[in-house]
Amino acid sequence: MSRKPNIIFIMPDQQRADMMGSYGDPVAKTPNTDRLASEGIQFESCYCQAPLCMPSRASMLCERYVRDHGVYQNLSVVNHGVPTFVQAIRDTGYHTAQIGKTHLYTHLPWNGDHMDKRRHILEGYGFVETHETAGKEATLRVDSIYTDYLKEHGLLETYRSYLSSRNKHTLEENPNLEPATAWNADPLPLPLHAHLDVWMGDYTANWIRSYEREEPFFLQVGLAGPHDPWDAPEEALEKFGNPEIPMPDSLDPPEIPESGPLRTFLSVLTEYSDTATMTPEAIAIARRAYYANMMMIDDSIGQIIRALEDRGMLDNTWLVYVSDHGEMMGEHRMVKKMVFYEPSVRVPMIIRPPAGTSGRRVNDLVQLMDISATFRDIAGASMPSSQAQSLLPAIDGQPVDRDVVISEAYGVGMFRTATEKLVVYEDTIEPMQFFDLEADPFENRNLVGTGEADDRIEALMAKYARPFLAIRPLRPHRGLIERGSMAKRFYLPEEVFAD
Repeated sequence: MSRKPNIIFIMPDQQRADMMGSYGDPVAKTPNTDRLASEGIQFESCYCQAPLCMPSRASMLCERYVRDHGVYQNLSVVNHGVPTFVQAIRDTGYHTAQIGKTHLYTHLPWNGDHMDKRRHILEGYGFVETHETAGKEATLRVDSIYTDYLKEHGLLETYRSYLSSRNKHTLEENPNLEPATAWNADPLPLPLHAHLDVWMGDYTANWIRSYEREEPFFLQVGLAGPHDPWDAPEEALEKFGNPEIPMPDSLDPPEIPESGPLRTFLSVLTEYSDTATMTPEAIAIARRAYYANMMMIDDSIGQIIRALEDRGMLDNTWLVYVSDHGEMMGEHRMVKKMVFYEPSVRVPMIIRPPAGTSGRRVNDLVQLMDISATFRDIAGASMPSSQAQSLLPAIDGQPVDRDVVISEAYGVGMFRTATEKLVVYEDTIEPMQFFDLEADPFENRNLVGTGEADDRIEALMAKYARPFLAIRPLRPHRGLIERGSMAKRFYLPEEVFAD
């Protein structure tokens, strides 16, 4: 019996689709992901289930909407009684392994201790082998195999000092620090080899070269960038160069109404983005650093591909590249994610089959958690229930049968069709934003409350929003709109932060 193909699932954090070379960006230096696209299938209209790390990753893990798994902000976890796609693949005979960031459980207010002591959490979700690191922000507090590397090279204190100066969550706990603007992009004062995503490429390539098991492997590689802080070292910035940086399609700040949930939502997030002080010059500097972060990630993907070629594995390995959510990167003078504008919710998805194929693009709407059902389909695995659908038929050239994609976070939901977008406050099931994406592709004009699109809004509410929200969403914590703050201390009881 022939051996099943290997699967490598590469997931950067906070990568927006349209700033990659294969998606049309004129200055991005992403030759290795461009190669995957030229030898595979690129999905042009993939939308995450949440514009926020943990909710999005939870949806991929268990193939359920945020409404149903309850991880609607970066605090809760998927219950270990819920089936996961990793368990399903493991049970078909795959060796399931992960390297890097998973962010399937919260690292706050955890201080100290090593991530190896938390491996039972990932084992419960189905990973047999774990090499977990935290993301950039959490590495300030959490030890891992990466901080072991930094410590060995005498660089850990320098790295954590840099993180302290850039991290807004840190400033909540250390108000004496000089406030850092959200759009700041100071270079990381470390050599290139010590950057987390560069180190990750080396580590993953070495894992591939040393793999000797009989079983096929499913390997999830979680990169930390290009999530902020945009921390490209000077060496990476010099390598990227100084091209003319493409600017956002719209520099108009969001329209903030005088009252209601949208006012609270956008007021908190524009303040968090430092929108009021974000100049075009600041945006250009941040974008250059973001491009350089992407370039380092792409170099690491090149290392992974070369390791597969060296082992003769490339022709029997699926390579999949997706991101958990996007990045505003100056659109509407906002950075980071959490809102439901296109740059925040549209993500790259590139699937290269074993031995490759002629490059092809799929324009149909797909959801990010569909990738998990696709992995199961490749492995011949099933789950008791799933709200995702396999994309193997689309890879074979069949159309994707979906007329709406849904994304949720903080108690807010988005319903996007091919031409329209409706954003709803889930707790009261009331419209917050409506955009005509054909007439207003850059989402400058919210038509809710104008009287110009009431019939269209009501049609989307009746067809999608109300039926979807008829099942009451899980709400284990009070959310952003209820509390009116991003500060973690407003979401959790005080005793959680006690030593």
